[in-house]
Amino acid sequence: MKRIIMAVAALGLATTGAAAQSSGQSGSHNPVVKDGTAHHVAAPAKGRSSFTEDQAKGRLAKAGYTDIAGLRGTENGAWQGMAMKNGKKVTVTLDYKGNITAR
Repeated sequence: MKRIIMAVAALGLATTGAAAQSSGQSGSHNPVVKDGTAHHVAAPAKGRSSFTEDQAKGRLAKAGYTDIAGLRGTENGAWQGMAMKNGKKVTVTLDYKGNITAR
């Protein structure tokens, strides 16, 4: 009887662990950034960024921006600087979620 109880308990733990591992989240290992795609938004989200300056430049470049310069951290925790896109110079902001705002 003990063996049956132990087997059922072990089976229950094994299936629970498998379900916990398949969270359905794909893409980035950062839980705030759900995928690697840069999204353009109307206003940056407030919150401290975990992106380094090089990562911020890379994400902006991946979204099609060139000549990225003067990136600085804002008081809201985002990265802000100047860049070129489609022949126009714009101010870009990358928030902690990886969203881009261009003006």
